[in-house]
Amino acid sequence: MDVVLRAALAFIFLVALLRVIGRRELSSLEPFDLILLVVIGDLVQQGVTQSDYSFTGILLSVGTFAVLTVVLSFLSARVRWVRPVVEAAPLIVVQDGKVIEKNLRRERMTAAEVAAEARQQQIGSLDEVQWAVVESNGRVSFVTKR
Repeated sequence: MDVVLRAALAFIFLVALLRVIGRRELSSLEPFDLILLVVIGDLVQQGVTQSDYSFTGILLSVGTFAVLTVVLSFLSARVRWVRPVVEAAPLIVVQDGKVIEKNLRRERMTAAEVAAEARQQQIGSLDEVQWAVVESNGRVSFVTKR
């Protein structure tokens, strides 16, 4: 039971940590970020299992993470107030060619990053953009003016 409790607490910590890190950072992982995530995974594993390397300990900790993932997915689909806690809502960062600085700061992005994303989608200037939206997966979607 101790392993299950530690796994549940680690799961809650990781969900909170991923929400704080932000969707934009997770969508564009640099090599250092990937290494950091692997190290975090190892540290969480050590905290969850302590020195229990038994097969039962593995089943309990991985099973707890799997069950909590399914429960969280179910709750976010069925319970309206859980969704914003677990998933970030899409956020408009450009409207009618004008950058919304407040929303950029919230996503820890710069106008230059948005312009670079637009160029990658064959959009020459932000003046051509009706809306630019940071989606819940961290990618930026663009709707051009007609």
